Amino acid sequence: MNIKWAALAETAGVSLLVTLAVVVVFALGNLALSRREAAVAAGTGGRGVPALVAAGVCFAACAAAVLYGISLIASK
Repeated sequence: MNIKWAALAETAGVSLLVTLAVVVVFALGNLALSRREAAVAAGTGGRGVPALVAAGVCFAACAAAVLYGISLIASK
């Protein structure tokens, strides 16, 4: 049995980076939602629409990454 260590390390590195990116984007989405709630509660900034849009974009990016990963697994 021959293990390609370089390919294994590359796969592990890419997996780590993608995981960190998804976690950071999800955290930014949560931050945007909390800022929207704070703006609505304080009565400043209107209805907090920009924060809501930012949160939606972040969560959509997370969902897209998850669905892409599932499609990669399912196609094998």
